Amino acid sequence: MTTTTPARWLRSHQSLLSVFCACALSCLATPRPGAAAESLGPGDAIHVTVYQNPDLNTDGRVSDRGTIVFPLLGEVAVGGQTPLEAGAGIAKKLKAGRFLTDPQVTVSLVDVRSRQVSILGHVAQPGRYALDGTSSKITDLLAQAGGISESGDETVVLLRARAGKQERREVNVPAMYRDGDLSPDLELQAGDTLFVPSAPVFYVYGGVQRPGAYRLHQPMTVMNALSLGGGLTQRGSDKKLRIHRRTDAGEAKIIDASLTDLVLPDDVVEVRESIF
Repeated sequence: MTTTTPARWLRSHQSLLSVFCACALSCLATPRPGAAAESLGPGDAIHVTVYQNPDLNTDGRVSDRGTIVFPLLGEVAVGGQTPLEAGAGIAKKLKAGRFLTDPQVTVSLVDVRSRQVSILGHVAQPGRYALDGTSSKITDLLAQAGGISESGDETVVLLRARAGKQERREVNVPAMYRDGDLSPDLELQAGDTLFVPSAPVFYVYGGVQRPGAYRLHQPMTVMNALSLGGGLTQRGSDKKLRIHRRTDAGEAKIIDASLTDLVLPDDVVEVRESIF
């Protein structure tokens, strides 16, 4: 009967262990299915792990030149590369410089700053949000910002610069789901700005129960507007309705209105009272 010493067992399994670890590191560095392999850019924070060489493990932030400072190698270019490509590049340099025989290097993205969009206006939490490659549609980023606030409009504005030109698109979020057409739910890209303007309002005053400002849900008629104002008072008359409206040129005009007329943003619906 042959007895295997611990030393002989370790030598006989050393190559198998190395293969297993290399496979494990490869799996860690491979993007999960469905996730986009995004390139590293200025401002991104990364963590570099060198297997069995913890003294070379490095935390760094990509500079404006697209580089990080790495032990033994100095400044290394990683900008425009995926984490997998950056890890392979560092390993190649370590091997070419004869610092390590067979380096296994992984690069992990810790904090994304190079690929961000701005969410502004009437949302719960306005600010800058990172695009992580898995949730980059308009509705995804609105959800990250806490959704549209009560004072926000249903139509959001997407601003983006392409080829030196500013593009502007309007997307009615509820309409996408009402119509079943999600094609307007565009993929956001780095540098885009999503702006949620204030919701349009109208005003009612005069012979109504609750005069004041109300959110305008189009299409809205004068009858709908009066119902939001609690209806007419005893002296209020639906025969004496007027709409105060400003034209596109900024001029004020007064329109004799009926219950079926449409109310536009910033209209003032006046209910005059009967003498008797």
